[in-house]
Amino acid sequence: MRAVITRVLNASVTIDGKEISSIDKGFLVLLGVHKDDTKEQAVKIADKICGLRVFEDENGKMNINPKDAGAKLLIVSQFTLYADCSSRRPGFTDAARPEISKPLYELVVEECRNRGFEVGTGVFGADMKVASVNDGPVTIVLDV
Repeated sequence: MRAVITRVLNASVTIDGKEISSIDKGFLVLLGVHKDDTKEQAVKIADKICGLRVFEDENGKMNINPKDAGAKLLIVSQFTLYADCSSRRPGFTDAARPEISKPLYELVVEECRNRGFEVGTGVFGADMKVASVNDGPVTIVLDV
């Protein structure tokens, strides 16, 4: 499982011109599911996302986790994170099929909510417009 996490001042998802989800301060998480991923990996990546200490403390050091920073999460499914770019036209055979990836994506969202986070989402499989104002910028790639 792969997550690209961006610390944001705000982020939103729009479909067909209608905003369906938005957050203020927090993490925009683009989440890719590999064809071999499991429920255990979904729980593990949710734990890592929720515990990532990249918000600044009183000394300006990245030392505060998102919960203590009052952050929200916006998690968007992103199968293209598993693109094979060995040729000019990317292939996506390593990305999980929807029948595998959708339940694991939903499990990550549920796990984050169970840890007390307000979590916005995209719409699985939809053509989405994702907007964000990066903070820092701070962008982290997690693989589990």
